[in-house]
Amino acid sequence: MLEKLFKLKENNTNVRTEVIGGITTFMTMAYILAVNPSLLSASGMDKTAVLMATALASFLGTLIMALIANYPFALAPGMGLNAYFAFTVCGAMGYSWQIALAAVFVEGLIFIVLSLTNVREAIFNAIPLTLKKGVSCGIGLFIAFIGLQGAHLVVDNPSTLVSYVNFRGTIHTQGICAILALIGLFITAILYIKNVKGSILIGIIATWVLGMIAEALGIYVVDVENGFYSLYPTFGTTDFSALSLTFGQVFKADFTNVGIINFIIIIFAFLFVDMFDTLGTLIGVATKADMLDEEGRLPRIKQALLADAVATSAGAVLGTSTTTTFVESSAGVAAGARTGLASVVTGLLFLLSIFLAPIFCAIPGFATAPALIFVGFLMITTVGDINFKELTDAIPAYLCIIAMPLMYSISEGIAIGVVSYVVINLICGKHKKITPLMYILAVLFVCKYIFL
Repeated sequence: MLEKLFKLKENNTNVRTEVIGGITTFMTMAYILAVNPSLLSASGMDKTAVLMATALASFLGTLIMALIANYPFALAPGMGLNAYFAFTVCGAMGYSWQIALAAVFVEGLIFIVLSLTNVREAIFNAIPLTLKKGVSCGIGLFIAFIGLQGAHLVVDNPSTLVSYVNFRGTIHTQGICAILALIGLFITAILYIKNVKGSILIGIIATWVLGMIAEALGIYVVDVENGFYSLYPTFGTTDFSALSLTFGQVFKADFTNVGIINFIIIIFAFLFVDMFDTLGTLIGVATKADMLDEEGRLPRIKQALLADAVATSAGAVLGTSTTTTFVESSAGVAAGARTGLASVVTGLLFLLSIFLAPIFCAIPGFATAPALIFVGFLMITTVGDINFKELTDAIPAYLCIIAMPLMYSISEGIAIGVVSYVVINLICGKHKKITPLMYILAVLFVCKYIFL
């Protein structure tokens, strides 16, 4: 049955590998179960309700991706978009979270139409292969940067923006987390080099266990005020009735004091970021998994994009911000996942997390950090496929690569890559390389910077 449904042999994989890949992806994404409720609660939403909505939306979106697209891509409420939801729409603009959910719901409906009419697929196919390679490398650096932050190896610095952690001054908090993350990274790398199956997952679990040992020995000290919580999972029950506080509230939004222009702007902002974050993630993960064809196209891209769109609207009904394809799917791909079976595993774990939320939320950031850093290495290896002798291709790819981590955004990296590709090739007399859709995308990106 599994063979018929997911075509395991055709994709050179097996059940064991897919299960490990699915678990690995979930482990690297589990942080969203803690982060998303924390962020959205700033808009006035109930934390428990958001946690359940997050888990259910992730389950539904990932399952749809598995069944209609057969890809090992997992979905969950996207980082960045949840911050825009809470702090811009509900904070700076002053709208209710019900209005924000309505905007997300409409955005999803628009995406469904765009996916069915091949618009999103056309955009994916219009991006040159060299630029797609750059996107993959850029995402690698981006998730590695996220991992370095999660490991507390890289911390903020008012003078230099970021700097290396001060081990001596924070040895019992940031310092020990950074040390454990480094140990976890070495474990992951060595196991991977020795071709140990599930090396990335083993690295996550080993780092977490070492952390619990460090806490037991007093080396790691709990400091709740500064965000350093106990590493031991707690066993508690979930208040399932809380979901009623957000479920269906999207249809009860009060538009009395909401101008139509402002609402359209909100929708467009969600739409724009979600579209190019999703396209960037699909490009990056698919490139690493060697899923693109000779022309740089992703088979069944329409189904993948449709799954993403349906998940967004469904998530809004449940009570969470935009649900999108997660770049952490690359961790599962790196572990060997190649089919939707891995996504089924990931989705079921998200469903299970509703009942075991306290346990899953206990996975610390420094434990998943080695996986993200190592996967970043695996993804950046595609830089060797970029033809650096063809400068009109190489320079836009380079700008795309450095923009993603430094601007902390996949979509911004794509924007700079597209605009620079069009401008450089046009001025250098190589306009025949530029497709009409690339011109349109470049203009839209420029307008975005001017008007949004």
